[in-house]
Amino acid sequence: MNPLKKKPRTKEETEIPDLPSWLKVKIQFPKNDSSVQIVRNNLNEKKLNTVCESASCPNLNHCWSRKTATFMLAGDICTRRCAYCDVPFGKPNSLDLDEPKKVADSVKLLELKYVVLTSVNRDDLKDYGAGHFAETIKEIKKVSPEIHIEVLIPDFKNHKDSLQIIYEAKPDIINHNLETVESLFSTIARSKNYNLSLEVLKSITKHGFVSKSGLILGLGETINEVKKTILDLKNVNVKMLTIGQYMQPTKTHYPVKEFIHPDIFLELKKYAYSLGFKHVESGPLVRSSYHADEQASKSLS
Repeated sequence: MNPLKKKPRTKEETEIPDLPSWLKVKIQFPKNDSSVQIVRNNLNEKKLNTVCESASCPNLNHCWSRKTATFMLAGDICTRRCAYCDVPFGKPNSLDLDEPKKVADSVKLLELKYVVLTSVNRDDLKDYGAGHFAETIKEIKKVSPEIHIEVLIPDFKNHKDSLQIIYEAKPDIINHNLETVESLFSTIARSKNYNLSLEVLKSITKHGFVSKSGLILGLGETINEVKKTILDLKNVNVKMLTIGQYMQPTKTHYPVKEFIHPDIFLELKKYAYSLGFKHVESGPLVRSSYHADEQASKSLS
């Protein structure tokens, strides 16, 4: 059988299973709390994208109520199609050259002390979008010189010149998510490469930056595979790690195979710390940008 030919999905595979109790979290907001609407209005006014909305993050209201957001640069259309991701795939529009300044203005208006910048994959650009990251960092530092900046970058196909552009912009933390175990890469992320991503992370640490990566569970991996992946990340000197539950965005996305029990997340957290990671967040609702300011506090001190 051709391994690239998709088999028809069964009814069980297309229906999203009910959430277990530990994923049903109701977040309470203070009466008359308008923080979420303030963030939304500001982003809409400046026509900015956030990964919070584009990737259907379950923590959106919680983070926005704290007046924080992860800005997604370079549009909301990705040049790669990953089976787990809710960001649209297709031909991107031209870069908005005013976006770096608009992001900086929003950061200042919202009085952020910590900001996360990420982007869609832009394989259509010569530098894969690295220059756009750098320009945004530059504009933010102009208006908020005391702010801490984390970037969550694509792999840039491990293009050395693109990575150098990021290094020269001097963010505080550089994150590149590995996402899953090696055996599942060809299934859920065909346009990515496990070892190439590890090389990117190795380069980040080699250039003196605090490196961070993230995994999502429930795609069909085994716990031993996850532990091997965590060890692989430690071997390229990654300092910070996030581990969360994969949440199937729609019926057409890769089916969630299992809802991982919180005890397993705790076991993996302890394992990662035993290897020497500086900070680990591991739990069903953890995302790479969730409470990123708190995650980074120890690593930046």
